[in-house]
Amino acid sequence: MTFEKYRLGNGLTVIVNEDAGTPLVTVNTLYGVGSRDEDASRTGFAHLFEHLMFGGTERVPDFDAVVTEAGGESNAFTNNDITNYYITLPARNLETALWLESDRMRLLDFSQRNLEVQQSVVTEEYNYRYVNRPYGDVWMLLRPLCYKVHPYRWATIGSDIRHVQEATLEDVKRFFYRFYRPSNAILAVSGNVKADEVFRAVEKWYGDIGNGERRTESGERFFADGVPALHSWLPVEPEQREARELRVQRDVPADALYMAYPMCGRLGDDFRAADLVSDILSNGKSSRLYNALVKEKGLFSEIDAYITGEVDSGLFVISGRMTAGTGFETAKRAVEAELQRVAETPLSPRELEKVQNRFENTFFVNNYKTADRAASLCMNEWLGHPEWVNDEPELYRKVTVEDLGRVASEMFRPERQSVMMYGLSC
Repeated sequence: MTFEKYRLGNGLTVIVNEDAGTPLVTVNTLYGVGSRDEDASRTGFAHLFEHLMFGGTERVPDFDAVVTEAGGESNAFTNNDITNYYITLPARNLETALWLESDRMRLLDFSQRNLEVQQSVVTEEYNYRYVNRPYGDVWMLLRPLCYKVHPYRWATIGSDIRHVQEATLEDVKRFFYRFYRPSNAILAVSGNVKADEVFRAVEKWYGDIGNGERRTESGERFFADGVPALHSWLPVEPEQREARELRVQRDVPADALYMAYPMCGRLGDDFRAADLVSDILSNGKSSRLYNALVKEKGLFSEIDAYITGEVDSGLFVISGRMTAGTGFETAKRAVEAELQRVAETPLSPRELEKVQNRFENTFFVNNYKTADRAASLCMNEWLGHPEWVNDEPELYRKVTVEDLGRVASEMFRPERQSVMMYGLSC
């Protein structure tokens, strides 16, 4: 993937990937703000803002209607680290997307009515996804079990929905002017465009957006504090030195077991090795956990191993729903045995090559669409490694069998284990 970069005077980073083989273009905007940037007494704000950004501005009261009229589609997501927005539309309508995104970066329609509407929407989402759904509160409980200091201890929806429900206009304005500014944003454009033309258009629509002091039309003044993108000021989660356990009684279809281990963050040297360990354990019907615990022993009806992939120290998680009659301790010991087998018994080069091949295939499939490429450009630029949009397969190929054994033995230590037993049998 080829790309060119440009930076505006106000700090906005712009990246362009030219692709003449498509009639489309995607404008992707990443803001360096996620749930980890929130105050412990004001959680859920990053996710609330994802909704508020579609609530309109004075110039564009109905954002979605304009996107649809231009033949496009838009969406967004919030996670622990970032908030990401995209618009995909015919390439001839590129400036419509730039106009829309620059307009809402400039100033939202901060009205009490819009705030109350989005507070209601987020509350409904919270009730549907986390309260009224089987297993919905798992991550609301697992995160604070695994994290005691770092803001990753609460979910993106927040630690308490009342924080969102009680948010004031003053609260949301301060959040907006702190994080929704050019130097805390990365704009990537991928599609049937020319880089020099995109740079000129971005300068036209974004160049006059201030990055320091910001004023509302009523004269209110807000100041952006210069928080670095990767937030070195965040508290470091202390090393876990003893096992943790939580039993949660819930009326769910099947008892479920969750086991989590601390691991390095996205920029850590061993991140890719940990990712490949998760694939060896559970990626596909030939994976170790499926073969041993579902197919052979019948202890689980389904089981998965995955990494959370945050920028700061993340988690290696094993989650599984147990078959009727399987006890929690039996299931836990069986999982631990498989983890120790990975840590203590050298893997075959063929087993490693198999998961590396699978990663490479997924990587290229996931960079096929303009929306995928634009999002990847933004994310890797934010991480400080734009070259990873091309280099990831090679970096995964460099992981050795010895790396996998070492990383597994370091991660899967008993004192670093957090276990949640969830279901009727608790």
